[in-house]
This record gives sequence, structure tokens and C-alpha cells, in this order.
Amino acid sequence: MLCDECSSNAACVHMIKILNGVKTEKHLCEICATSAGEACFLTGIHFSVNDLVKAIFTQELNGLSQTELSCPNCGMVFSDFSRSGKIGCNVCYGIFHEQLEPILRRVHGISNHNGKIPRRAEKKTQLRLEVKRLREDLEHCVEREDYESAAQIRDGIRGLEKQLEIEGVETHGK
Repeated sequence: MLCDECSSNAACVHMIKILNGVKTEKHLCEICATSAGEACFLTGIHFSVNDLVKAIFTQELNGLSQTELSCPNCGMVFSDFSRSGKIGCNVCYGIFHEQLEPILRRVHGISNHNGKIPRRAEKKTQLRLEVKRLREDLEHCVEREDYESAAQIRDGIRGLEKQLEIEGVETHGK
């Protein structure tokens, strides 16, 4: 494939940009990529995805305080994570939450896992998630003593729960 800019050199840089929902692809040679200011490349230097992720973790870890927490379950300290890139056990996520959150947010864009929804259960799962969100809103309204809004949210929850019952009957009936 030839470079999109000069059309003479082989394209070795393949860039995909998504800006405001618009996807743009460019295939550039090393010279055009460097001169366009899109990327800075030094010939002869290669790096892997592992090197990139390690650099991100190292950058985050350098800003942390020197006080080391340790996991009471497995004994892991956070600096062990910076060396291995692996968490010791499930308890570590709770212990190192403050340190892990910015790293997960930087790497994945979010810090919580929502998972995937099977297509056959998508509508039902979406309804359950909406009920869960509304219950949280209901609690906040009650805490603020905004009982009028709380009553509207309660009615909305009841309506969604009826839809869930109907979905359950349709799913089991098929």
C-alpha cells in the first residue's frame, strides 16, 4: 500500500482517528507521518504493546506516594503490581482501588466493567439496569427529602417491574 500523502513510498504508519464520532483513516510513510506532526518516529527503535502499557503504568505509579499498602489476603504490595502488571487476588482490587482507578481509566477509558449483554436477554437486562438506576435516584431523592420526585420515580420503577414480569412470561413461554 502506498502513502496517502506522497503516493510514492510504502505506507508503514496506519492511523485511525475518531473525532466527534467521525472516523478517519490515514496510511502514511514514515517521512509524511513525521512531517505531518501526527507522530514522531525514530528509525531502528521498536516497541511492543507491553512496553506501551508498562510506560502508562510507570507514569501513573511515579506520581503515587511512597507509602506502601499491602493486601491482607495475599500480601502483595502495590509496587509488585508495577513490576508484574498483575493483581495478586480479588481483595487487591478493594485495597488498591485509589491507585488502580486512574490507571484503569487511562487504559480502558472507564474504571468499571459493565460486561456484554446477550442479544436474547438484551431488553430484559436493559430494563433491570434501568430499575437499578432508578432505585439509586429514588434513594437520593429520599435523602434530599424530595418526596414528590421520589413518588414519580417509584411509579416509574413499578411500571418497569411490570414490563419485566411480562418479559419473563414471554421468555418462558417460548
